[in-house]
Formats: sequence, C-alpha cells, structure tokens
Amino acid sequence: MQKWYQIFQRNTGLSPYVWVVFYILPFYYFSSSSTSHIILGTAIILVFFACYVLAFVSQGWLIYFWTSVQIAISITMTLLFSYMYFSIFIAYLIGNIKSKSAFTTLYITLMVITIGLINYGFVSQNPVFIKQIPFILLNLIGVILLPITNFNRNKSDRLQVQLEDANKKISELIKLEERQRIARDLHDTLGQKLSLIGLKSDLAGKLLDQYPERAHAEINDVRLTARSALKEVREMVTQMRGMRLEDELLRVRQILKAAHIELTLEGDPKLEHTSLMNENVLSMCMKEAVTNVVKHSGATACSITIEPSRKELTLRIQDNGVGITGEYGTFRGNGLQGMKERLEFVNGCMELRSDQGTTLVIKVPNITEKPNEEVES
Repeated sequence: MQKWYQIFQRNTGLSPYVWVVFYILPFYYFSSSSTSHIILGTAIILVFFACYVLAFVSQGWLIYFWTSVQIAISITMTLLFSYMYFSIFIAYLIGNIKSKSAFTTLYITLMVITIGLINYGFVSQNPVFIKQIPFILLNLIGVILLPITNFNRNKSDRLQVQLEDANKKISELIKLEERQRIARDLHDTLGQKLSLIGLKSDLAGKLLDQYPERAHAEINDVRLTARSALKEVREMVTQMRGMRLEDELLRVRQILKAAHIELTLEGDPKLEHTSLMNENVLSMCMKEAVTNVVKHSGATACSITIEPSRKELTLRIQDNGVGITGEYGTFRGNGLQGMKERLEFVNGCMELRSDQGTTLVIKVPNITEKPNEEVES
C-alpha cells in the first residue's frame, strides 16, 4: 500500500526534461536589457530549473514547497520581464500529482495567479503584454487544460495497473477454486474405492493361509475395483482437459506466424487410435514446446512431424535455432519438467536432442484395449 506522502508519480520518464529545451525562450526577454537584468534573469531561470527538477524527484511536503517556489518565480518573471510562460511548466508539473486534494489546491492557485497576472498586464497597459495577446491566451488555455489532461491520463494509467492486478488476483482465485473442485472430485471419485481396496486387501491377507480361494476372490475384486477407479480418473481428466491435437495445431500456427517462424507439418493431426487423455497430454506438450521455440530458440523454421504406429504415437518438434545447453539441456527448465511429468502419467516419454537446433521427440501409447473391456474381463 502506498504511504500518504507518495502523492507524486514514481517515474515520469523523459517528459519533464523535454520541457527544458524551451528554457532558452526567456533569455529573449532580457537579452537587450542591462547587464544587471541579464544576470538577475539568468539566475532566476537557473533557480526555476533547479526547483523544477527537485519537484520531480522529491516526495512529501517538498513537492509543495518546490512548486510554491516555482509559482513565486513565475510571478517575479512576469512582473520584472513580462515573461509569464513559466506557468505552463508549472501546469504540467501539477498535472502529475497523484493526490486529488493537492492537485485541486495547486491547480486553482496557479489558475487564479495566472489570470490575475494577465489582468495586471492589461490594466497596466504593458506594451509587451499587448503584443503577446494571442500567445498569452494560448498559455492560459494550457494552464487550464494541461493539468486536468495530465491528471486524468495518469489516473487512467493507475486504474489500468490496478485492473491488471485485479485480473491476476481473479485468475489466481479461479485456479484455487479449480484446485479445490478437482480435490473434491478426486475425493468423491476415489475415496470410497480406495477405502474398499484397503479393506479387501487386509481381508485377503487374513484369508490367504486358511481360505486361499476366498482370498483369491477378494484379490480379484481389488483388481476390478482398481481398474474401475483408474477408468473414472481418466474420464475425469478427459472432461477437465478436452484438447484435441488438431485444434491445438491451429493455435500453434498462429503463434509461429506471429513470431515469423515458418511451420512445416508432416502427418495427419486427426488421431484415431489415441485416447483423448493421451491426446490432451500430447497437445499440452506440443504447446509448451512451441512456446519454448518462440521464446528461446531464435529459430526461423520449425517442423512438426506426427508418426503413428500400432503401439505408440510419436510427435517430433524440430527447429533450426541455437539449441539447448546448460540447465535447459536437462528436464529442469522451460517447462520441460512439467512435460515429463504429464507424459509419465500416461506412460509416455520424451527425448531432447540439440544438434543444429533442437529436436524434441514425444511418444505416447495408442489404445490397445478399451477400459470398459478391461473392467468386464
């Protein structure tokens, strides 16, 4: 949380210093005056410049102090040299103040002083003022509009940052809720069956010596219950992640096209003999691999090869980038560990090679027997 004295923008970039270029303008107003006026005017400009910079780098009450000094210098320059354009600098400065009450106070103060000085110049029939009427009116418009524009823009930027933070928090809450839901589903799905497996295993152990036939029946029930639980887990995972390889390839094409990497596809992405769960895992691994290619490889071309066989499906992702060395050559970096864990869950495997680019070979088993048939057997 920001403290009360942090009323000013932390980083305003180069914008405040661009204004310094216009500091040569006041020298025109006293360049033809006496030596004492030139020295005095130069000293005032340097003091104003110093206060201007200090106001941007200070915090707390010092911001008010340096801004007040600048207002006083602006009044002095107007009365001595008929130069009142320092007010536009101060208007920009005030527009970057975060605190609404501080902004309102300084904004009204500057506007009242500027209007008062303009009226004073006209009442006193100052010839310099009379000649500069169009520029003085533009300066007044800037004093009125510039602070409000800057204040609203900075407020919008801060709200945008807060909105992004809120979206991140919402995303984290959604993930937390999803984890809790998955935990509940796993408990409801597996809790009873695992308890039953434990009870039947204990019973089979007790019956093994005296009643081997009954023990064999209990062990057979344990086997069927375990397969039924595995089937339910697979169905639950499939419902959570219904991602087809064909659909993921469309997104992969868009990612590589945006990164100006040429994609070459070999093989049919429509998989007929691969379970949906295995296809989900394959799609997630391909997405992670392509993301690594875009972020880290520096490649200009990427090829994806799909090679189905009777027992397994092989997915090969190859690029012509810089290759993988160091910690990324193992399964520790760039999400490779997560890919390895996903593949182990479905009895898959992966191999990473780095030779004239990077080649990632992913293998998952094909369907050999449906889960329903396993349970019934």
